[in-house]
Amino acid sequence: MTQSNHSLELKDLEDKLDQLIQQYASVKNENSSLKTKQDSLVREKAKLLEKTTLARTRVEAMITRLKAMENGS
Repeated sequence: MTQSNHSLELKDLEDKLDQLIQQYASVKNENSSLKTKQDSLVREKAKLLEKTTLARTRVEAMITRLKAMENGS
């Protein structure tokens, strides 16, 4: 191979490496963003489960009081 061919191959490899580095950076940023979003959704889910449990407890307490009032009358 000639010096020119080696230079072209080297340039081609450099270009491919630059593309891979850019793709890696892009995927790394996307992964970080997705992890942040997942953490936020996990916290939101926990809050919603807590609210649902509280609401269920209150409704059950109201039903119990209503049954007690019904039986008392």
